[in-house]
Amino acid sequence: MAVVIRMPKMSDTMTEGVIVAWHKKEGDTVKPGDILADVETDKATMELENFEKGILLHIGIKEGQAVPIDAVIAVVGAAGEDYKALIEAPKAASAAESLKAETNATEAIIVEKVSSDVVAVLNSDDSRIKASPLAKSIAKEKGIALNSLVGSGENGRIVKRDLENIQSSSVKGSAYIGGSLSESYDEIPVSQMRKTIARRLLESKNGAPHFYLTIDINMDRVMESRKNINAGGEFKISVNDFIIKACAEGLTKHPMVNSSWLGDKIRVNHHINVGVAVAVEDGLLVPVVRFANTKKLSQISKEVKEFAQKAKDKKLQPSDWEGNTFSISNLGMFGIEEFTAIINPPDACILAVGATRETVIVKNGEFKVAQMMKVTMSCDHRVVDGATGAAFLNTLKSLLEDPIRIIL
Repeated sequence: MAVVIRMPKMSDTMTEGVIVAWHKKEGDTVKPGDILADVETDKATMELENFEKGILLHIGIKEGQAVPIDAVIAVVGAAGEDYKALIEAPKAASAAESLKAETNATEAIIVEKVSSDVVAVLNSDDSRIKASPLAKSIAKEKGIALNSLVGSGENGRIVKRDLENIQSSSVKGSAYIGGSLSESYDEIPVSQMRKTIARRLLESKNGAPHFYLTIDINMDRVMESRKNINAGGEFKISVNDFIIKACAEGLTKHPMVNSSWLGDKIRVNHHINVGVAVAVEDGLLVPVVRFANTKKLSQISKEVKEFAQKAKDKKLQPSDWEGNTFSISNLGMFGIEEFTAIINPPDACILAVGATRETVIVKNGEFKVAQMMKVTMSCDHRVVDGATGAAFLNTLKSLLEDPIRIIL
């Protein structure tokens, strides 16, 4: 009996998937364990495994096409088996719903069409546009459409100077083609990852009452320690590795910062899994350094480098990005000195890390140049109070200003 293959849910946040490439074609014999296709989810490109034995009778989704979870994408069965009824029934039900919706919306569509046609006629008729006779004459001579200009005269009236300054900011269009102006733009399809980032961060920002705490940290000793470690040549440590390790140690002392809001209860996590935001072409991924407080700097450094490469290659798996209890977003390498980040659910806090910069400070009554770093923690006020967040940041500051405590 023919079996329908549906788009599976490959991550906890996935709502639809894109078929990147088919590895089998219609008529091929398939068995359990075969890879049918590559599917782009909201986090990574993953392999679609087959669990049926038979012939790939039908492929219903083209490469590059996005479909929602549970949508029919293929059919596997015996050679010559009639499978059309399996895929026609859902289509018929969907068509009925669509027809009902279209019928209810017909009047609105007609009104909108009439309205837009009227607007188009008005916009195309230069005689209806407010412009001085001289401006109309110049526009006609130069072949410029008056409806492409914003007038600088009284009540938006187009006057002579608007035509003379045709390249100025008064021009609405962005291209000058064949003697007339033309508005132009690019439209970029939204990737599965970007859709999920937009949805989850909107939910976080609207749902969690954010507040922000900022502190300055003297990074002189971290920079010196990093230089000495890297000079050994066995492995290379980044400033971010120090921050991850220091956060992990700080969370052991301030467990409420390592917690989650669950509606009717607060979950205080005993394990410390630090999510590290990694920039990729379509947005951000947050792979997780698990049990970060139990790992050495060298282990953390190695994991983060591996995650960064896997993220760029779109090879991260759900196990790589799930389970975070605290997150870090570092834009210091881009020269950003200070910013705020949106909390990454289900965490209660996220740390935004700015650039380390040379700054003149006063120490023991004397001016001194120091390498200072500003960090800002976004907190979910339902879980973390101001005093709790401040205590954590002061612990973080003390650890980074005396990094020997996290190196040994």
